[in-house]
Amino acid sequence: MGAGMQRHWLAAYTKARHEYAVARQLESKVVAFLLPTYARSARWSDRTKRVQAPLFPSYVFVHVSDDERVRVLQTAGVVKIVSVAGRPSSLRDEEVAMLRECTARPDEVEPHPFLRLGQRVRVKHGPFEGWEGILAYKKNAARLVVSMEQIMQAVSVDLDGADVEAMA
Repeated sequence: MGAGMQRHWLAAYTKARHEYAVARQLESKVVAFLLPTYARSARWSDRTKRVQAPLFPSYVFVHVSDDERVRVLQTAGVVKIVSVAGRPSSLRDEEVAMLRECTARPDEVEPHPFLRLGQRVRVKHGPFEGWEGILAYKKNAARLVVSMEQIMQAVSVDLDGADVEAMA
């Protein structure tokens, strides 16, 4: 496969609240994408309901070659491809695996503020085995915060405190 045809996972930055519209258009263009969501409570004046919301607001992740990037950029609602020094910033394989797992488990993940400081840990057992991130606590429960440097976003997942080990 030539250099222009090799596909990479990239983060496409969208207009605010355009993630689902962008995803529908990418699907019609037959562009592989990931749009991880999470279940959250939405409150209206007369009721509260569980709804799906984008895990990373304003981001849709696309699997494209250099030539296909133009089709993504021509999609209504896409602002840009996340880049560093003018070159698209590819996601690492571990990050793509994490995104897929988050997509498969929307009831077990939630957004979390991006963190740089904190205890680095690795999950030893369970469905998130091998994941590395920062140990945090919420409502007296251990959570693993996994950061995605390229887009300065993070996600947290429920953990049992005994399932993690400190990293050197």
